[in-house]
Amino acid sequence: MSETTHDSAVAMSAPPSPDDGLPAAELARKYGLAVSGARPSLPEYARQLWDRRHFIIAFSRAKMTAQYSQAKLGQVWQVATPLLNATVYFLIFGLLMEQGKDMGIRNYIPFLVTGIFVFTFTQSSAMAGVRSIAGNLGLVRALHFPRAALPISFALQQLQQLLLSICVLFVFLIGFGHMPALSWVLIVPVLVLQFLFNTGLAMVLARMGSKTPDLAQLLPFLTRTWMYASGVMYSLSTALEKTHAPKWVADLLAANPAAVYIDLMRWALIDDRSHIHLPSHVWALAVGWALVVGVGGFVYFWKAEEKYGRG
Repeated sequence: MSETTHDSAVAMSAPPSPDDGLPAAELARKYGLAVSGARPSLPEYARQLWDRRHFIIAFSRAKMTAQYSQAKLGQVWQVATPLLNATVYFLIFGLLMEQGKDMGIRNYIPFLVTGIFVFTFTQSSAMAGVRSIAGNLGLVRALHFPRAALPISFALQQLQQLLLSICVLFVFLIGFGHMPALSWVLIVPVLVLQFLFNTGLAMVLARMGSKTPDLAQLLPFLTRTWMYASGVMYSLSTALEKTHAPKWVADLLAANPAAVYIDLMRWALIDDRSHIHLPSHVWALAVGWALVVGVGGFVYFWKAEEKYGRG
């Protein structure tokens, strides 16, 4: 007697999944998934930056140390460069063109050096900011961190360099008979406001430079024009009076942020203020520029957070 066993395969279809037909966005929301590299909310972005404040400070110090590491004089060039510029401008504008004739050497050299140092602070922040993303793509693509840390750290680096330059500026002021006064304390709020402005400007240029690298080649020409329009080497109000410029032109040039911060710094440091044009609303302009460009630049940069380093 034989027994035969037959195995029969029965095809059974799997039951339908409750996730079938759900759009990708709803499916991700259901399981708590988020897009990789998605832009966080603005408050969360600010919190992330604050959490990485030690990285920002350390990165700015490292960049500052490495900037002149190949030069024999090293960090001396941080002060020597603006001083050499001031020497060239003094020979051309002070001696050949006699721009400081009505001020006298005692006032003109501190006037000139102050203008050079303060404008260089903004100019260098802009130049560093425009390359902060495009020049650090390896870091941007390799690590996850709020990208605003880069332009902020570069602006902080320029602030550290300015603080060194101010020590030299104090020597110039005292050497030409401008003794320390209570008004020197005002340089602290001026520097804070200018740093906020510079940081916002660096973030605006960082976003623009990340998409248009050629902007870094154009920027030196723009900042040089800005320097001549800000009264760095001469009294802007006196020069405009000599050319009989319309009042609206004089007001417009006097209200530009570089001229505002330069005038405030000169007014605080130089005891003979007869050649310093300081409008009554200059502090309002200084605060306004810092808030508009600082906050506006931060928001403008944040809106493209997820796009940096992606081609």
